[in-house]
Amino acid sequence: MRLRGRKIGRNIYGRVAELKNRLVRARYFRGHGVHSPFVYTIVREVFMRRELLPGSRTLYEALLAVGVEPRRAVQLQNLFIHCGYATFALNRAGDDFCVVTEALPAGEVPALVDEARRCGTTLAVLHPYTDEERLRLCRRIVAGHRCTTVDNRAYLLVFNNYLPKQHFRI
Repeated sequence: MRLRGRKIGRNIYGRVAELKNRLVRARYFRGHGVHSPFVYTIVREVFMRRELLPGSRTLYEALLAVGVEPRRAVQLQNLFIHCGYATFALNRAGDDFCVVTEALPAGEVPALVDEARRCGTTLAVLHPYTDEERLRLCRRIVAGHRCTTVDNRAYLLVFNNYLPKQHFRI
């Protein structure tokens, strides 16, 4: 039986999981509950900003070229400018900021995370909730990481700097 184009017996487990995910993240809404000045500033100045900050737009254009939605590309470009990074790369470490796209096979991501840790590169792992394998991979990254991580549903930020081990789900 259908009601307005949807199945009535839609996946209950998926709805409960989504509700739990939203409730866990509610305490960090708009920075409330974030006790890290660094992450609070990122929430207020990067995640909540809809327009690009003044500066270079090279990362923004590169992200749009690989299919990242404009809102997320704006956020990552603003993070790049806000943190004062000079260089970026897609799917490889060694620069200041690395964006891991879905094009990189899941088997290569852990090696990239280890290399980024050695180089001090900040990572943005795009689409951490695409499928169950990617979700497990991102959970392993968070569990094994020694610094701050920020999960904002569209990407997982992995900072390799002086910050203590904390995980924020925004």
